[in-house]
Amino acid sequence: MLPERFPESSPAEVFTEKMIYQVTREIDFCYGHRLLNYEGKCRHLHGHNGRAVIKISSQELDDRGMVLDFSDIKTVVSKWIDENLDHRMILHHEDPAIEFLQKLNEPMFLIDSNPTAENIAKLIYEVTAKEGFPVVQVDLWETPRCFATYGAPTG
Repeated sequence: MLPERFPESSPAEVFTEKMIYQVTREIDFCYGHRLLNYEGKCRHLHGHNGRAVIKISSQELDDRGMVLDFSDIKTVVSKWIDENLDHRMILHHEDPAIEFLQKLNEPMFLIDSNPTAENIAKLIYEVTAKEGFPVVQVDLWETPRCFATYGAPTG
């Protein structure tokens, strides 16, 4: 017999009701940026070998037994990253370096916020959600030891 603190259903049934399926796709890309209104080294133009880690979730599986096919994320999100962020300078749209970089025909992607890891993670999250994926979290790894997360609160 279960102790009083447990409902009549088994613990496995209680936990199963709260469980979800998740799949994760990692997308590697190279980008440059610099931070405005910042006094550290990152105020200078510099680059990263970044990794976007995109977590998708669902309470149910499709008729194939999948949340979705990993190649769907690759086809849509990885393609967007390749076309818009990979080997580009990600800069705030008011960055004074833009004019100089345009004269050099340097590829850029301009955003409305400071291009921090947090804001780039948010950008990738928003693109993924806009494409219809049930994204719950995006981590953006700037280095092997440093990453920022944007996503739904847990708990």
